[in-house]
Amino acid sequence: MVFKRMLGAFGVGAPSVDTVLAAPRIRPGGMLAGEVRLNGGEFDAEIEHITLGLVAKVEVEHGEGEGVGIGEFARAQVSGPFTLRKGEDRVIGFQVPVPWEIPISEIDGHHLAGMALGVRTELAIAKAVDKGDLDMVEVEPLPSQLAILSAFPRLGFRFKSADLEAGHLFGVRQELPFYQEIEFYAPPEHAATVGEVELTFVASPAGLEVILEADKAGGRYSGDAVGRFQVSHQDAPATDWVAELGRWLSGLAGYGGHHGGHHGGYGHPEHYDDHGGYGHHGHHGHHGHHSGPGLGAVAAAGALGVAGGLVAGEVVEEIFESDEEESEGGDW
Repeated sequence: MVFKRMLGAFGVGAPSVDTVLAAPRIRPGGMLAGEVRLNGGEFDAEIEHITLGLVAKVEVEHGEGEGVGIGEFARAQVSGPFTLRKGEDRVIGFQVPVPWEIPISEIDGHHLAGMALGVRTELAIAKAVDKGDLDMVEVEPLPSQLAILSAFPRLGFRFKSADLEAGHLFGVRQELPFYQEIEFYAPPEHAATVGEVELTFVASPAGLEVILEADKAGGRYSGDAVGRFQVSHQDAPATDWVAELGRWLSGLAGYGGHHGGHHGGYGHPEHYDDHGGYGHHGHHGHHGHHSGPGLGAVAAAGALGVAGGLVAGEVVEEIFESDEEESEGGDW
């Protein structure tokens, strides 16, 4: 028995854990549901807790340039301490809220190149090596987000890629320590002034903050041009986003600095165009990487409480496997 305990401390004969999600796709502000399935090992095990964490691939700027890390941005404990007997099978169900700001990773069944999201299960075992499980998860857009996204291919935009940038957007109430950029190649008719457009959503229960950044392509404005819209979840699907975005694009041809105004609220889409309000390099320039708390501090919504930090290197490799096979370009 003593020998078995010693082996157990190194993970030999320890319990196994497998997390099964009720659905492989979730939505911002929705619920993450499923079961944690445990199988007892060769000895009784004192389980300290079972915790779920949402993790994502995040781009992080540092002194030497830009790197990639896996950030855990939300946590929820789904079980406290108990004893798992030798050979015992036990199933623990869970249902926990998903942060409103969780990034989108799939549109119309197509995975967005550059995105990697997962649910990590931590089984903490007293006096033994902890066990873990990682399951990939796809995040579909809300109807309000899809209404805006659908306008891009209709205007002739082509999807390029998506990524998560560590940091906080200036002037935006943001809970997660990163924000998503969905990048599009501009339509041919705007190629003389606009090279690419980056789209960022910051969602909340009330609605969406929509941030657009146009990278210049020899136009008359200097640097990048930023546009912002606010819209409720109810009004977004009823809005003509082809017309809204088309007007914004047309205005870039004569861009020369500040113009437009901010009307606020979440009624009809209120918008203003901005050059400088987010810093001299657009919404993700100085402020995007230097004003946020980084990956070590995040307050997530609901039961998926406070989390932060990086997870182990082997998890990085596992969560990247499927994403690296994705190709860029096309509609999505």
